[in-house]
Amino acid sequence: MKTKKIVITGKVQGVFFRKSAKEQADIMGILGTAENQSDGSVLIYAAGDEEPLQRFTDWCRKGPANATVTQVEVTDVPETQEYRWFEILG
Repeated sequence: MKTKKIVITGKVQGVFFRKSAKEQADIMGILGTAENQSDGSVLIYAAGDEEPLQRFTDWCRKGPANATVTQVEVTDVPETQEYRWFEILG
């Protein structure tokens, strides 16, 4: 299992990005968190097997219908946190 830090910028708050990300994560078997940031971005920590994690990351580049994603930063992070499910924070 790998863990990625994903920062999504653009029109990503107020468009159900976190809720849609949770739905996609649940379908794909991804664990982690999604949280709005004060700068208007959405921060996601996603943990899972490589192939589903790649599909989830690809989804983050588009987001839900009303989102306008302008940038996605993906960083590998050490597996220090153990996630039991995917949850929306904040």
